[in-house]
Amino acid sequence: MEDCGGVAAGIGGKKPFQLARSLTYHHGHRPAAAARWRRHHQLAADEPRAQPTRPQAVVLYTTSLRGVRRTFADCSAVRAILRGFRVAVDERDVSMDAALRRELQALLAARGRAFALPQLLIGGRLLGGADEVRQLHESGQLRRLLDGAAGQDPAFVCDACGGVRFVPCAGCGGSRKVFLEEEERVVRCAECNENGLVRCANCCS
Repeated sequence: MEDCGGVAAGIGGKKPFQLARSLTYHHGHRPAAAARWRRHHQLAADEPRAQPTRPQAVVLYTTSLRGVRRTFADCSAVRAILRGFRVAVDERDVSMDAALRRELQALLAARGRAFALPQLLIGGRLLGGADEVRQLHESGQLRRLLDGAAGQDPAFVCDACGGVRFVPCAGCGGSRKVFLEEEERVVRCAECNENGLVRCANCCS
């Protein structure tokens, strides 16, 4: 009869149940492999994840007034060039909002440039007016600059504003006046511009 420390047949001739031996105990390389696995995944978790890049904005300052024929023609020419690239353009008509005109004046003054229309910015970089845009277009550089811009069908027309980029103020209905019931007086609406308009939220940034 074998002693209890041996592997003997159990009662009834059946082999006793044996627990699986510890792989960690009998195989010295396993802890090292597990440590390497943990370090690899820890480093992967610590690596900074790339943030999704936002499309670079294309902003065009223009005017819809035909008072100066050359200026109006230049604005139309630059608009047509950009439409050919099928990119989304945030067009800002300075004749519709004095705040946009002041915005452009400050932008040009900060760069030592005189006020002129149109003016094109891509990704916050001021490229210039019609002559500069034509030169960039002819040299092929404009296409490269627009690579990161959002796309848009050139035939797109906003349902909210009809492509005008402005809509009547919802707060005052375009009258530029609102009635304060608490004070029982009429005041100037603070939401709209001098024309009783606000930028279209559906197609303008």
